[in-house]
Amino acid sequence: MKKQIQFANQEEKQEFSKFPTKTGRRSLSRSISQSSTDSYSSAASYTDSSDDETSPREKTQVNSKGSSDFCVKNIKQAEFGRREIEIAEQDMSALISLRKRAQGEKPLAGSKVVGCTHITAQTAVLIETLVALGAQCRWTACNIYSTQNEVAAALAESGVSVFAWKGESEDDFWWCIDRCVNVEGWQANMILDDGGDLTHWVYKKYPSVFKKVRGIVEESVTGVHRLYQLSKAGKLCVPAMNVNDSVTKQKFDNLYCCRESILDGLKRTTDVMFGGKQVVVCGYGEVGKGCCSALKALGAIVYKHTHKNELNLNQTPWNKNVVTREHLDRMKNGCIVCNMGHSNTEIDVVSDLRTPELTWERVRSQVDHVIWPDGKRVILLAEGRLLNLSCSTVPSFVLSITATTQALALIELYNAPEGRYKQDVYLLPKKMDEYVASLHLPNFDAHLTELSDEQAKYMGLNKNGPFKPNYYRYDRGSKTTQNDFDYVQYTHFYCNVV
Repeated sequence: MKKQIQFANQEEKQEFSKFPTKTGRRSLSRSISQSSTDSYSSAASYTDSSDDETSPREKTQVNSKGSSDFCVKNIKQAEFGRREIEIAEQDMSALISLRKRAQGEKPLAGSKVVGCTHITAQTAVLIETLVALGAQCRWTACNIYSTQNEVAAALAESGVSVFAWKGESEDDFWWCIDRCVNVEGWQANMILDDGGDLTHWVYKKYPSVFKKVRGIVEESVTGVHRLYQLSKAGKLCVPAMNVNDSVTKQKFDNLYCCRESILDGLKRTTDVMFGGKQVVVCGYGEVGKGCCSALKALGAIVYKHTHKNELNLNQTPWNKNVVTREHLDRMKNGCIVCNMGHSNTEIDVVSDLRTPELTWERVRSQVDHVIWPDGKRVILLAEGRLLNLSCSTVPSFVLSITATTQALALIELYNAPEGRYKQDVYLLPKKMDEYVASLHLPNFDAHLTELSDEQAKYMGLNKNGPFKPNYYRYDRGSKTTQNDFDYVQYTHFYCNVV
């Protein structure tokens, strides 16, 4: 016999009816549980990656203009992506300023730019700036986890041929790059790369493309190292611009950006308290310094580790086997392992962790527990890939600096007279580096005074710059101490940093 609930009055009955029934509570519980796996919980993205398991490659999608030259998760999310882009624009005023100043001249008119970067709201502002300056763009993602699906949809809706979605497989990753490069009736004459995978693919599959390419712009430590390797071997067949080592970009993107985003990524994925924790940071370049500074500020005990030949250098990001099974075996239960390097080679996940004796347990989006036979658990974030853009986001202001640097590098290489740049790797001219910095000064309500003619003559400088030689790095003179790698066995969590 069903038990009847007695109410003192009609108002009490109405109040009770607001609460979910037993069935409703189950549905509510399921929705809450499901929402914990939404991609926005790990990467500030609107997209729910669990709503449709069908591969985008198997879908036929068309934007409002009738074009199907793209491949994204869901074109219907374009409206949400547009809102994300508009929000990012508010803190990228320097890039917008460059867009407004140069769009009348169209310095990239006739350029066909193929790009491989993280596809986020901030990158979308860069892509749309290039389009406003006259470029035709085809774009893909440089990381299988960092794409914001709704932003990719917004770009596709605007007419950009974009091939990317969050959670690509390795096969999907290379397929997307191929779709950007190998297209009938369109051939790239400029390359914008982040990590070197696009450049590698063109060299491997379509070397004839380089006959028309005027230059490569590369913004990552990993990609720049690959370019220098090609140059040293005599295989670099076009000029390349190393924007990673532009001072403004390096100080903000590598140092300050990682200083903020590493905490964001770790907090979102693990909810860990940093005070009193022992942390090992591998690599002590600009990224490593930023990470150490942030972790130390929250009360963590930080050990900086570099190899003997890496003092004051950032050598970890393009390296491999930085963290091996030997190190993982010595870590204590509950140790957190993450990577701030561009690739997934720093931690050898496939050889060291995808083994029969270890069990993998997915506990939330981008968080896996790897369980040893004795029950020990090591917490692995983003499957050993880039933490901050896989599990969180980065400040729009920082990416404004990087994007403005990239845009100027593309303009410089595309418009340079024949013979100015040979088949080698170049730094962005110092005057342009300083110009990027000057565009961002209003954000700090900062104003530069101009040198008088007498001052400029006395210092031997042009009043309009550049004010420092190309080799000047604005370093703070910090020293790195050698730390014994045996600290790993004592850590609560282990942070592998570029």
